[in-house]
Amino acid sequence: MRHTWKALAERFGSRDGESITREDCREHTKARRSARISDGTIHTELGHLRTVLKWAEANRLIDRAPAIERPVKPDPKDRHLTRLEAQAILAAAKTPHLKIAIHLMLGTAARVTAILELTWDRVDFERKLIHLRDPSDKVARKGRAIVPINGTLMAALQEAKAGAMTEYVVEWGGSPIKSLKRGIATAAREAGVPDVSAHVFRHTASVWMAEAGVPMEEISQYLGHSNVDVTRKVYARYSPNHLRKAASALEFGLCEVPAGTSEPRKHPKT
Repeated sequence: MRHTWKALAERFGSRDGESITREDCREHTKARRSARISDGTIHTELGHLRTVLKWAEANRLIDRAPAIERPVKPDPKDRHLTRLEAQAILAAAKTPHLKIAIHLMLGTAARVTAILELTWDRVDFERKLIHLRDPSDKVARKGRAIVPINGTLMAALQEAKAGAMTEYVVEWGGSPIKSLKRGIATAAREAGVPDVSAHVFRHTASVWMAEAGVPMEEISQYLGHSNVDVTRKVYARYSPNHLRKAASALEFGLCEVPAGTSEPRKHPKT
C-alpha cells in the first residue's frame, strides 16, 4: 500500500474522505490511463483507497465511506513458466540476492513483497518451515502462509544463510532490497524468456502444484487464500483430474480400438 499512496496522494491526499465522489475516481482512472498505467493497477489503487475509507468509517473518523468507482478488474494473464524456462532464468540471474529471491518465489508461491520482507528468524531450518507472516506485524497482510521448505529451496537457503550480512533473507550489499523488477527483467531477457514479472513466479508455482494433482485445498493454503473457491476458479483447470469424471460420464462405447492398432473399429449399423 506504500507504493499505492504515491499514486493517490496528489489527488486524494488532502481531501476529506466523505467528499470523494465517483467523478473523482473517474478522473483518477483517466489520468492514470493517460500515464499508461494498466486497469489492473488502477483497480488495485482505488481498492486500497476504498479499504482506507472503510477503516475510517469503522473507527468513526468519518460518518460514511463514499462509494469508490473502479475500472473492471481484467482477467489475470495466463503466463506461467515451464521448468526449463525457470532453470534458464535462474542460470541467467547473476547476483545472489536475485537467485535466492527466485528460489523463494518458486518454492513458496509467495508474493514478492512477502519475499522481500522475509527475515531469517522466520526461516525454521530445523522444522523446515517458512513463516511468511511476521507475527509482530499487526497489519493484515494478503496471502501470507506458513509453508514447508522443499529440498531445492533448502539448499538455496543454506547457501544464502552462509553469506548473510543482515536479518533479511534477500539482501544486497548489507541492505534489504526494495524491488526485483529490473533484476528479473534483465535475467529473463538474457535467458530469452518473454513476459516475466515477479507475479509470474507465484502463478507458476501454483500451476505446477495443480498440474501435479495437489488438492485445491492445499494449494489454497500455500497461497494464503481466504477461500478455496478463489483458488479453484483460477487453478482447477490445470489439474490432471479436472473434469475427468464428467468426461467419463459421457462415454457411450460406439468405438473400440482393437489391440495393436490405432484405428477404432466401427460397429455395424442396425
